[in-house]
Amino acid sequence: MISTIKAFLLVGLITGFAGCYSFKDVSIPPEVKTVKINFIENRARYVNPQLAPQLTERLRQKVISQTRLTMIQGDDAHYIISATITDYSVTTSGIQNQTTATNRLNVSVAIMFENKLDETKSYKDPVTITRNFDFNANLALPQAESQLNETMIRNLSDEIFNRIFSNW
Repeated sequence: MISTIKAFLLVGLITGFAGCYSFKDVSIPPEVKTVKINFIENRARYVNPQLAPQLTERLRQKVISQTRLTMIQGDDAHYIISATITDYSVTTSGIQNQTTATNRLNVSVAIMFENKLDETKSYKDPVTITRNFDFNANLALPQAESQLNETMIRNLSDEIFNRIFSNW
């Protein structure tokens, strides 16, 4: 009998707290209904031709699947997101026995966010995120890119999404 009461109380608490905390629409006011995500430009010195289109598509899919916002193409969207890949470069990150053991691919993306319903929430200046991806120095850059591509797209799209929608 006491176990049954505890079980009902636990279910009631979980249900009650579920209404208070949600991973979806964390920081989206109810009046915001639409979003436009512009194609991500690539202005880095070295251009990975797959990165910008794949990152754009992944970010769009993430917004569609994890928010209640409707994607539109017009500039009358409540939220407008633009981004530019500003750095895509390789540096040495690890040396072993006086030779390069690990290289690091550095990727920076500048994000612009415009909130048409509340301009105080818009970014006055671009916000830049930078992520580093290490790879074996024995690999040529195209080989490393093919291995790191999915991780880069996932990490960068997650970071952009969190920066805009979760106020991180």
